[in-house]
Amino acid sequence: MGTENPDRPTFPLRPHTVTPFTPTGSQPPLLRPTPPFSSATVLPFRPPPPFQINYPSVPPSPPITFNAPPTHAPSHRFPTPPQFPSTVQTQPPPRVPPFGQPSFQQTHPQPQTQTPFAPNVPRPVLHPSFPGYAATQTGAELQAPPVHSSLGVYAPVPASSPFLSRQRGNVLPPPVAAPSGVQPRMQQPGYGPPTGVVQGLIEDFSSFSIQTRPGLADPSVDTNELPRPLDGDVESDSLAEMFPMNCNPRYMRFTTNAIPSSQSLASRWHLPLGAVVCPLATPPDGDEVTVVNFALGGVVRCRRCRTYVNPYITFTDGGRKYRCNICALLNEVPSEYYAQLDATGKRVDLNQRPELTKGTVEFVASAEYMARPPMPPVYFFLIDVSISAVRSGMIEVVAQTIRSCLDELPGFPRTQIGFATFDSTIHFYNMKSSLTQPQMLVVSDLDDIFVPLPDDLLVNLSESRNVVEIFLDSLPSMFQDNVNLESAFGPALKAAFMIMSHLGGKLLIFQNTLPSLGVGRLKLREDDSRIYGTDKEHVLRLPEDPFYKQMAAEFSKYQISVNVYAFSDKYTDIASLGTLAKYTAGQVYFYPAFQSVIHGEKLRSELRRDLTREVVWEAVMRIRCAKGVRFTTYHGNFMLTSTDLLALPAVDCDKAFAMQLSLDEALLTTQTMYFQVVLLYTASCGERRIRIHSAAVPVVTDLGEMYRLADTGAIASLFSRIAIEKALSHKLEEARGVVQLRIVKALREYRNLHAVQHRLANRMIYPDSLKFLPLYGLALCRSKPLRGGHGDVPLDERCAVGHTMMTLPIKRLLKLLYPSLIRLDEHLLKAGDLKSIDRRLPLSRESLDSRALYLYDDGFGFTIWFGRVIPPDIAKNLLGIDFEAECKVSLNEQINEMSKELMKVLEKFRNTDRSYYQLSHLVRQGEQPREGLLLANLLEDQMGSNSGYADWMVKISRQVQQS
Repeated sequence: MGTENPDRPTFPLRPHTVTPFTPTGSQPPLLRPTPPFSSATVLPFRPPPPFQINYPSVPPSPPITFNAPPTHAPSHRFPTPPQFPSTVQTQPPPRVPPFGQPSFQQTHPQPQTQTPFAPNVPRPVLHPSFPGYAATQTGAELQAPPVHSSLGVYAPVPASSPFLSRQRGNVLPPPVAAPSGVQPRMQQPGYGPPTGVVQGLIEDFSSFSIQTRPGLADPSVDTNELPRPLDGDVESDSLAEMFPMNCNPRYMRFTTNAIPSSQSLASRWHLPLGAVVCPLATPPDGDEVTVVNFALGGVVRCRRCRTYVNPYITFTDGGRKYRCNICALLNEVPSEYYAQLDATGKRVDLNQRPELTKGTVEFVASAEYMARPPMPPVYFFLIDVSISAVRSGMIEVVAQTIRSCLDELPGFPRTQIGFATFDSTIHFYNMKSSLTQPQMLVVSDLDDIFVPLPDDLLVNLSESRNVVEIFLDSLPSMFQDNVNLESAFGPALKAAFMIMSHLGGKLLIFQNTLPSLGVGRLKLREDDSRIYGTDKEHVLRLPEDPFYKQMAAEFSKYQISVNVYAFSDKYTDIASLGTLAKYTAGQVYFYPAFQSVIHGEKLRSELRRDLTREVVWEAVMRIRCAKGVRFTTYHGNFMLTSTDLLALPAVDCDKAFAMQLSLDEALLTTQTMYFQVVLLYTASCGERRIRIHSAAVPVVTDLGEMYRLADTGAIASLFSRIAIEKALSHKLEEARGVVQLRIVKALREYRNLHAVQHRLANRMIYPDSLKFLPLYGLALCRSKPLRGGHGDVPLDERCAVGHTMMTLPIKRLLKLLYPSLIRLDEHLLKAGDLKSIDRRLPLSRESLDSRALYLYDDGFGFTIWFGRVIPPDIAKNLLGIDFEAECKVSLNEQINEMSKELMKVLEKFRNTDRSYYQLSHLVRQGEQPREGLLLANLLEDQMGSNSGYADWMVKISRQVQQS
């Protein structure tokens, strides 16, 4: 601004921004502001009058005085120049759209009223506080006058402000409310000119210091400064504030609540750009999904892009037409749906139209949405009865659980049910209602499978209830003496398909032995450790036989969803069996070394939920978005039948799907992007329905806004799916490297945004919205699907957890990545309110006290850690009289208040999420190898070749600062 120093370099300045740089050297005395308009003040120099445009309604700016630094100081600071009116006219930002109207209506603009500047701007006064600015004024804190500019009115920061302490100098304060007579304009994120030095110099990011200690070659960080998600997943409410008619975030969450306006801006994002959708998530309390029936008029849709009516369409021409918010086409309103508009342009019946006011609704579909009559709920059970299944007790638990759930199966009285068992042969069961007991039909020809009595193997449950109950009661004893070691799983799978293909439904497989006979036989691959670390490593995580993928495609085509329950203590090739669930919207349940005495309750609880939770049938899902963007890649369990249509034979509230977004156009011209998730399905009651989730997201031109509105939970969820799928075609090391590299690039890009205005030496900076992302990245790299190599995780367990993570909703996934560690003994001694026990601790050995009792909960199991010197009375109350025994001790309820209180605590945590049942595993301090399994999951500590949290952050910081 005309101030130069020949002895120092001239720093380039941003347009309309004056940035005070502080040269290195001794610190001059703090500058005291001079009272305004003082005639006795003499300045060493005065800047030339700025060029400005004279507005007739604005009086000339009063003269502004400021102090010069002492001339005798060895190093001085440039004085803070005054803020002059900008010579560039400020572009008005877009208005926030009213309910029911999009923000890009260019054909029918709304008039905007602007309040002119007051002819006489009041003179600034020292003592009274300004509107919107807290005034805590003392005699020692003199305030300089506010500075008027075209960007607003700014007041000085008190001497005690944290901004001065961070910047070590005079910085301009945050903006305050405009004076009377000046109408401030609403600013939408990412639009309008930069707001000057104020926002440029205030640190709107989080950071921690990288310390270099004498005598240590490697830098370190203070672990107390590291951020931790001890409050769990916190959903962002930024979209709800901007677009209150959006669907709830539990149905759809974006990796950033800001769509980049150009491909070049998207390329600088580096993190996944997309969304995570859980279409049937449990609705919030008191917010049930509204069902709308259009009756004979039919569902109202755009005639070009087929978007359904939603809160963001706009009505014109007196209500006779509406403009689609996705493709902007002007559609005729059907006569049955017509309603007049009021003076504000809204329908007079808006309050009676939930589809125009709510982001989530369900439509009753008409006959045109049915390719066939709605199918009934179908459950078919394919059970392994080989010797290993009998000895484990699996058959008995499964039979008892199914029998106990018969009254709760969805769809009564339309529900259909059937059974088949297999070892080296296949056993079918005729359960016709006219029979007094079931008839077993055995097929031993595995090369030419046929189905005897095909019409009687799948029966109506309400009609054949007695026969089904007799079968389930007799099933455990029927094979109790079986010594057959073989498994004809492949032929049994084909037989189940032949029975179910005319209806579709849900196939539940209970597999205990590696398939060994007939088509689909598999061989032992786990012992081949020589290929780990080579380019062929990923082959172990792929199906060995293409038979399973081919069968999955057939199942999906005929609306059959497959859930796999695997139990063996030996290798069963989950990589191959899991393919059946992957392409049919199914699920994999894994119980290694299953024993009914130990694991029976877990199987019983999870099978019960699988059978009794509400399921929708023969579904398809599509996501529509406005012109300029499209979803290109989808992740989860489904079959992609076209470029954007997901086939889902059966879906429930525990399934989530992720997808990546890309820009089709180099530059987006709209200010808001609209999305609509559509799930067309058959309800268990036989009604065809359409569930709609609509959302609007702002389009921004500023990369900083994308970071500010980022959603760590959605990013981590999409990251996990990308990395797990990467491991199916590359080495585990490369899959982990992708996660780390993209996090480094993103944080480096963010650092570059602030490197000019701020001193960032020896500091790791990150947006507050992404403060947990590096930790979740570390947790993902140390998770079972990606951890280590051969010997670190059994191959079956690695594949099973990978299949599970591909379907988990965000909250459940984040808890798996960063589990809860909670101290229990203090609560048990006080027996207080259960709400006070939710305080989580960092996942580190430093959190463990040898005198205490802790609970480790990852959502899939409990580990209860007993300290070595825990008070004997606590151990005796919880474990009984054998608490000092060296052998493994199970945790059972004792006859005392402390033990009952512990059981209440465990039940409380189980009730927070019933998707999986957490078995309790007891671990004593120093007990190996059981304690080692827990310590390996304390991811903030270094374990073998796995980095700890502090080392990981130092590594990330070092790579971020590299050019």
